[in-house]
Amino acid sequence: MKYENDFERLQLNEDTALSLGKFDGLHRGHGLLLDALGEKKKMGLKSAVFTFRFPTLNGANRVITTSEEKRRMFKERGVDYLVECPFAKPLIEMEAERFLEEAVRRLCVKWIVVGKDFRFGHNRRGDHHMLERYAAEYGYQLCVIPKMRHGSEDVSSTYIRSKIEAGHIELANELLGYPYFIEGTVVHGSQIGRTIGFPTINLKPQPQKLLPPFGVYLSSVILNGKKYNGITNIGKKPTVDGTHPVGVETYVYDFCENVYDKNVIVNILHFIRPERRFDGLEQLKNQLAQDISYGRLYFSRM
Repeated sequence: MKYENDFERLQLNEDTALSLGKFDGLHRGHGLLLDALGEKKKMGLKSAVFTFRFPTLNGANRVITTSEEKRRMFKERGVDYLVECPFAKPLIEMEAERFLEEAVRRLCVKWIVVGKDFRFGHNRRGDHHMLERYAAEYGYQLCVIPKMRHGSEDVSSTYIRSKIEAGHIELANELLGYPYFIEGTVVHGSQIGRTIGFPTINLKPQPQKLLPPFGVYLSSVILNGKKYNGITNIGKKPTVDGTHPVGVETYVYDFCENVYDKNVIVNILHFIRPERRFDGLEQLKNQLAQDISYGRLYFSRM
């Protein structure tokens, strides 16, 4: 997959099928768009995705999947070109008609695949009706995908974010079509887990990553291409001193390798209990032993 992030300098020389959107979470609804792109690839077109990179300001604009996480997922889905541009003034203020003309020209677009609620351009004036009006003039064909529904709700990034924030992890995972995950590099922690017999691997989530409520979760962990079961704490370690930055700390079942500086994916599967402060390390150790026993029983039934 080729990655581009400068719209002004962008110029592809292969005909493409293009999908546009925020793609936060790459959920099941987005999967319909990527499936449609895959069908166009069978016609000899390259698949291209255009999306934005949004800044995180004062805790706002937190995302289900970071840019780095989305990049890996798009690659795994077979996308040929990923165009991810900063959500900055030149593009924000570009009129919809001009953006469409530039995108079609710069990405050699022959097909456009969008969701029915897709909007683009200054003040979000552009929509699928505008795309339809200009199709003949610009020489592309248009495919509009209806919204996927879950009961009475649209499957959308906004809806899924609300479920993650509320701690409804299993429902969020159903809507995503895969487990919500946190990806990053293993860093050194406080070593407290090791001293009480429960060594852990530690991640520092990126500031823009949307996290579920602080607490202890059952998880699965991808390390060195292998999958392990785990118990993950998301929070600030209040028993230690409570002033730690937010971290993701995972006890991995039946694992004792040194994986510092390695990439790890922690899939969050099931909520066990809220994070809490214990009266000393001995009480924490006893609770961890209970959590780990609960996890072994849970995984044995899967």
